[in-house]
Amino acid sequence: MPNRLTQETSPYLQQHADNPVDWFPWGEEALKCARELNKPILLSIGYSACHWCHVMAHESFEDADVAAVMNQYFINIKVDREERPDLDHIYQAAHNMLTQRNGGWPLTLFLTPDQVPFFGGTYFPKQARYNLPGFVSLLERVAELYRTRQDDIAKQSLSLMQEFSTIQPSEKNQVSFNKTSLEDAFSGFQRLFDPVHGGFGGAPKFPLPTEMEFLLRYTMRGGDPDARRMVLFTLQKMADGGIYDQLGGGFCRYSVDERWEIPHFEKMLYDNGPLLALYSDAYVLSGETSFNRVVQGISGWVMREMQSPQGGYYSSLDADSEHEEGKFYVWTPEQAASLLSVEEYAIVAAHYGLDQPPNFEDKYWNLIVAQPPDSIAEALHLPLEQVTQQLASAQEKMFAARASRMRPGRDEKILVSWNALMIKGMARAGRRLGEAEWILSAQRAVDFIHATMWQNGRLFATSKDGKSHLNAYLDDYAFMLDALLELLQTQFRQTDLEFARALADVLLEQFEDQQAGGFFFTSHDHEKLIHRPKPEHDNAMPSGNGIAALALQRLGHILGEKRYLEAAGRTLTLYYPFFAKQPMGFTSLLMTLQEYLMPPQIVILRGEPGTSAAWCKQLFQHYWPDTLILAVEGEPVGLPETLTKPLTQGLSAWVCQGVQCLPVIEDCQTLINVCKSGETG
Repeated sequence: MPNRLTQETSPYLQQHADNPVDWFPWGEEALKCARELNKPILLSIGYSACHWCHVMAHESFEDADVAAVMNQYFINIKVDREERPDLDHIYQAAHNMLTQRNGGWPLTLFLTPDQVPFFGGTYFPKQARYNLPGFVSLLERVAELYRTRQDDIAKQSLSLMQEFSTIQPSEKNQVSFNKTSLEDAFSGFQRLFDPVHGGFGGAPKFPLPTEMEFLLRYTMRGGDPDARRMVLFTLQKMADGGIYDQLGGGFCRYSVDERWEIPHFEKMLYDNGPLLALYSDAYVLSGETSFNRVVQGISGWVMREMQSPQGGYYSSLDADSEHEEGKFYVWTPEQAASLLSVEEYAIVAAHYGLDQPPNFEDKYWNLIVAQPPDSIAEALHLPLEQVTQQLASAQEKMFAARASRMRPGRDEKILVSWNALMIKGMARAGRRLGEAEWILSAQRAVDFIHATMWQNGRLFATSKDGKSHLNAYLDDYAFMLDALLELLQTQFRQTDLEFARALADVLLEQFEDQQAGGFFFTSHDHEKLIHRPKPEHDNAMPSGNGIAALALQRLGHILGEKRYLEAAGRTLTLYYPFFAKQPMGFTSLLMTLQEYLMPPQIVILRGEPGTSAAWCKQLFQHYWPDTLILAVEGEPVGLPETLTKPLTQGLSAWVCQGVQCLPVIEDCQTLINVCKSGETG
């Protein structure tokens, strides 16, 4: 019989709805049952694209004998970390405290009925291996521990709760801001840089779009030009590697090797949105054609495979298909040769490394750019144009053949925070490359969220099959505010500005720590949990506090709104001692500090509808990360005074910084020169 997970919106929870385990979703029913029966809670946290989550499910949760032990001794709660990042934040931190090791997914924790963990780990095999105990024997030992050592568990729980109270700053600091942290962060990344393969550190290698964005901005503000070199080199290596889907576009989660060659094959929306924005900037900055290829590939993949008919973006693609990781993506030379002409195969084999030994599980080839087309043309004594044409023809055939394979599963829930990251990426790529379809895609996603997930002045975090629910988190509000500021620069819509103001007000009213500064991850009226985090470090996604502060600061300058500027300043003040000591983990806050020390330029274009397009096209070809460009056409009603510049004949521009504006500019080249001098000065 199906269990209680059948009614959940999470595809991950629904994957477990037919397990023989008596699963509960997180909620009062499960917690009350644990209290009344005095049973410990087995908390299992994962997500639908997670390979090892699937392994543990197939080995243990689908096994009737294992399920019987789980049901006998525990109240079993299954959580989707993507729908409930609040719980994941708390219990990953608790796992680290208990084990002194990093967590991950699946996360397997055992809790007292009052939700405090007393034992745990990540993946546990059904039978003992990998130096890990077998899951059934572990369950029996934990159940015995809970029955016989209540006093010890109570003491440990008290100690854990005391440690939670010390892991985040809560007092105001007296600080004097300076650039030292920016320089220290650059020096740290320089020490970790891999000069052979790009990236920072060794395997496994993760894309670090927030960190690389900081490094590009650092160079533009007069920092060491080596920061730019490190970023562009890394982006080139990633673009040529197997972490990038060479046929279908989009990046996988991370590379298991230092060469970016073999990925963990799931594709996540939250990786690809920031990478799309970053590669768009890198293309404008360098003119590198492979960066254009990546931008086209990510945006094409997103619109083709990840955008719902209603407009929102889906969450992720699974790593597995047919119970094998990467099976959808990998090739053999015979498979490719059977599709192509002899001439096409010769080019493809050299380009993608099919003429080299297998690089995946000793029998398959994950495609990488082993040789660029110009090298192949020289080696084969062919015109470059012919090589390029035959490569494109071969790619079309291979992509079409791959499409007939069993596809990885797609998680079709729509998360505000992840959508916001992709909206920002699509908007920036659209304006950088002049692609109206990409901009429209971003606007459709915003309009879906505004229409269906914004109700009674508050956001819901997730939506699927017409049902929006769960209180939204800090990341949802902060990332969406940041995305709207990007979209306003791409095409000014007054509804987007009004939405941005509303989101900013909720951030201040429901998330800000009024006493100490900074923002809690959950709202003031959220469900009470054992801890209320204020995340400040950048991880796979940027810090909610960093992006909230950056976006509020920018909106404050645009609108002349002191409340937003002061909230950003309080956040910087709270965390400044932390990123002064360990700056590399706080790059989103460091970007906020950059703009605190030197406020961004705001360019306001005014003209009749349709008059700003030509100027915008030229302006968007420049990499000016600290310049905000707003083309306010016509006579919109109700705009703040900062944006209501007089409408003149033709097109006019004002360049402002803080409350000071330069005289009106009526020539595009003059405007470009002023913006350029402002960015470098």
